Amino acid sequence: MKFIVWLIRIVIFIAFLVLALANLQDGSLNLLAGYTWTAPMILIGLAFFVIGALAGLLAAIPGWLRRGREISRLKRELKNLREAQLPPREVPPFPPMM
Repeated sequence: MKFIVWLIRIVIFIAFLVLALANLQDGSLNLLAGYTWTAPMILIGLAFFVIGALAGLLAAIPGWLRRGREISRLKRELKNLREAQLPPREVPPFPPMM
């Protein structure tokens, strides 16, 4: 199974590499206020990928923090419940003889 997963990863990597090598020509990106960025198409694509990944991570941070607080609260609650339980019964060292 791991072989198949790695084979799929290699095929996807090669496909992206071929796509990158096919897009080496210059492209222009018109920005606000009349600015223009001229760079190879693959660099523009990579920049947008990185910006999208960072935006996704920033959007996920509030959920991670919320789950972290919830886990801490539940751990405290579990600790308090375990401390509130009655002490365990003393178990004899050997089973009773018949």
